[in-house]
Amino acid sequence: MNTQKLMNLIGLAQRASRIIAGEAQVLTAVRSTQAKLVFLAADAGEATAKRITDKCAFYQIPLTQALTSAEMTSALGRPRKIVAVTDAGFARSMEALM
Repeated sequence: MNTQKLMNLIGLAQRASRIIAGEAQVLTAVRSTQAKLVFLAADAGEATAKRITDKCAFYQIPLTQALTSAEMTSALGRPRKIVAVTDAGFARSMEALM
């Protein structure tokens, strides 16, 4: 997996307004199937990880823990542990990199 390319693509998706960040907003996007891919930081808390993992499994939304919170913060320019990609094209490109 090319982590730097993945981080660059996440940053590009954010600039294109195709990223939803924050636990509550991501859960809403998952429930409405607006989310196409969910990134959960590998070092996120257990309760948060379980909640997000269970919702993504129930709604059949792909979930990855490929990045740490430090890498996600670097890619997005602000501290984030959970983000959802809402564009299918960006999601496909990101899955191809992983």
